[in-house]
Amino acid sequence: MCGKVANIVPFGCFVQLEGLRRRWEGLVHISQLRREGRVTNVSDVVARGHKVKVKVLSFTGQKVSLSMKDVDQDTGEDLNPTSGAMMQGKERDEDQAHRNPDRPTSLLELQGTLAEEDETNSRKRVHRISSPEKWEIKQAAMMQSALAKERREVKMLQREQEMDSIPTGLNKNWIDPLPEADGRTLAANMRGIGLTNQDLPEWKKHVIGGKKSSFGRKTDMTLLEQRQSLPIFKLKDELTKAVTDNQILIVIGETGSGKTTQITQYLAEAGFTSRGKIGCTQPRRVAAMSVAKRVAEEFGCRLGQEVGYTIRFEDCTSPETVIKYMTDGMLLRECLVDLDLKYYSVIMLDEAHERTIHTDVLFGLLKQAVKKRPELKLIVTSATLDAVKFSQYFFEAPIFTIPGRTFPVEVLYTKEPETDYLDASLITVMQIHLREPPGDILLFLTGQEEIDTACEILYERMKSLGPDVPELIILPVYSALPSEMQTRIFDPAPPGSRKVVIATNIAETSLTIDGIYYVVDPGFVKQKVYNSKTGMDSLVVTPISQAQAKQRAGRAGRTGPGKCYRLYTERAYRDEMLPTPVPEIQRTNLATTVLQLKTMGINDLLHFDFMDAPPVESLIMALEQLHSLSALDNEGLLTRLGRRVLRISHKHISRYFGLSLAMKCCRPKDKQALADQKKAKFNQAEGDHLTLLAVYNSWKNNKFSNAWCYENFVQIRTLKRAQDVRKQLLGIMDRLAYSLLEMADSSLGMGHKLDVVSAGKNTVRVQKTVCSGFFRNAAKKDPQEGYRTLVDSQVVYIHPSSALFNRQPEWVIYHELVQTTKEYMREVTTIDPKWLVEFAPAFFKFSDPTKLSKFKKNQRLEPLYNKYEEPNAWRISRVRRRRN
Repeated sequence: MCGKVANIVPFGCFVQLEGLRRRWEGLVHISQLRREGRVTNVSDVVARGHKVKVKVLSFTGQKVSLSMKDVDQDTGEDLNPTSGAMMQGKERDEDQAHRNPDRPTSLLELQGTLAEEDETNSRKRVHRISSPEKWEIKQAAMMQSALAKERREVKMLQREQEMDSIPTGLNKNWIDPLPEADGRTLAANMRGIGLTNQDLPEWKKHVIGGKKSSFGRKTDMTLLEQRQSLPIFKLKDELTKAVTDNQILIVIGETGSGKTTQITQYLAEAGFTSRGKIGCTQPRRVAAMSVAKRVAEEFGCRLGQEVGYTIRFEDCTSPETVIKYMTDGMLLRECLVDLDLKYYSVIMLDEAHERTIHTDVLFGLLKQAVKKRPELKLIVTSATLDAVKFSQYFFEAPIFTIPGRTFPVEVLYTKEPETDYLDASLITVMQIHLREPPGDILLFLTGQEEIDTACEILYERMKSLGPDVPELIILPVYSALPSEMQTRIFDPAPPGSRKVVIATNIAETSLTIDGIYYVVDPGFVKQKVYNSKTGMDSLVVTPISQAQAKQRAGRAGRTGPGKCYRLYTERAYRDEMLPTPVPEIQRTNLATTVLQLKTMGINDLLHFDFMDAPPVESLIMALEQLHSLSALDNEGLLTRLGRRVLRISHKHISRYFGLSLAMKCCRPKDKQALADQKKAKFNQAEGDHLTLLAVYNSWKNNKFSNAWCYENFVQIRTLKRAQDVRKQLLGIMDRLAYSLLEMADSSLGMGHKLDVVSAGKNTVRVQKTVCSGFFRNAAKKDPQEGYRTLVDSQVVYIHPSSALFNRQPEWVIYHELVQTTKEYMREVTTIDPKWLVEFAPAFFKFSDPTKLSKFKKNQRLEPLYNKYEEPNAWRISRVRRRRN
């Protein structure tokens, strides 16, 4: 089929199909552009207006997926006739299983794999809080971790029983190229391939709503009428005047007042774009994308033209863009190049109350920028009432309040602490549904695993009550759900029924749901906390603050008088909860932040104007870490390597490709021996990182097959995540190599890309890579027992699941320490001790073989009895005194 390239985007191009009655446009994903080589820039292959020949891969509603690489661009011949939209039945299922997983996934396919993904995700490891404090709410969090583990084990047991009931001999039909229809279907379903909507659990089909479900909130109002119905519209002129008269403005308004979507448009209409762009930051990627899409519709332009967005790995802007939405991290990266943000006339820091680490750093940078540029306008918006603190920080800036529609909310507490807050919250939801007047319910939980469990239990309990009970529509909300399914929460419940929205803390301030009269608040949230033992950030369940509790209660008073059920005692709220949440900058690893500030020339970190300064110990730890990685020199200044590391660094400063392969293996209780036997096939003498690499390569050689994962007891979801991270890092390295070579060859007018070269069988390269990033986690075999870490001489042991457990090499690098019956090293790799000095000369040096170390000197042997000493001289206390 012939077509013309209508538009080019970073992830592919839109092609207008010719020869059809009506106008049809389809997407050619970047992976479908050409057969030979990897495409990093779409413009290298096609240009706007080019005539191309394409093949239709699939239809999903109004969306058409196209391919150019399967069609000869000269003759129009189909080079791969077995693929395409016309495939039916078994052939299509088989093709879906083996096709490149990088291609775009449709909503229907996503619904088909939700059950498998959620089953996998429900078994992910939960970090327990190891705080010694005996607070009742902390105890409840720890109890919940144990109960979640118990629920997972019950689910796995049920799954094993289902597996045992499967007929044997499925491999026969699997290998047979022409099996009987029934046998093939059974084998495919049992192996997790071609999961259809019919294979979903009953509760999940009920939640998704099937093909008849309608996505999105219905309204008869035009876009203009919708804009005019927002609370902020009445204050349009006052707001514009306040921004004109003041360089810095603090805007306070309830969620749903229209701050995010309208302020940027009002300022554009007032002429602020004549002096530069209007930039608006968001703490979440999804928010930046969805808000930009909505504003583009209201502004009357195509997304990426006058209105666009920038998130990590995706830039949807153009030279015509005047309103730009972005994550706070992306604006921080722009500050690296242009500290004064000369291309912007207005910067709006949205959702500032969330106090992400990037937002806090931007506070300090923009406070300096407005001093240097009097024409730059800064707007800080917040949904909470902490405006006075923001105002005092920003030179006593005026506060502009958008009044919201709020009603009184009755707050109810429990008399005793709840041991299982998940069960208590579901009982509360049931009681509200059966006893309280009409009105929708909002339940706050901590993450996807809890939400899925709650949906399943709630569905089964409602089902057991029979058809006489009014219908309860269960609607989950978390980031992994497709956006079309998330929008179902805005649909009003049909007459005679009630909906319950089960959400993470995103529903505290980022979402506005009308019709909520009842809020159930267990009092917990997942927060990112820096774990000094592993040197990484991890998500742990922690109690919310009083400010967050007030926000949650306020959700019940949007439509009318409501109730908030707090599943903790009033004493816990009053005495144990912090007044406000701890800013992220005070509880995370600061290495990347320090590196960014150093790049901007800010070297006096202790006196940098933070709104809430991080602990001095955290800053010193970050500086030590960067110095040991040679990113900083002895004077604390940035090195050339440090500048390159900043281009690569993401969440963790020494993250590398091997880390992404920390994949989990399934060990069913009745098949542990078989699972261990399968795992032993991949064991490498060099250690666990290369063992995991062997697993990934074997999966790749088997065409990324789900069946292969099932047969080898490997979790498919983790492998796919490793594949995604690998692609991201390849893209970063491509751009970095290109820019370095471009600078080196600028005199010759040349610029070319480096080829990606595999380590192949040269495993030493991989071992050295691990060592260069994790030299702090080195350990040496101890003559008496286990190993001793080089940093603090702690006694540790290789974990029994390691490929090196029976080998016990002399020198190793480990990824993390895990405390169970002993202190175990996980993901261990053998190293040559000379590499430690080679990659970390500031941290290690060769010892003098003729001299004893301090540790050895302290190991003097003394006799227990000496006839020339007094009778009690052999006692330990006397020996210590004598040595001193």
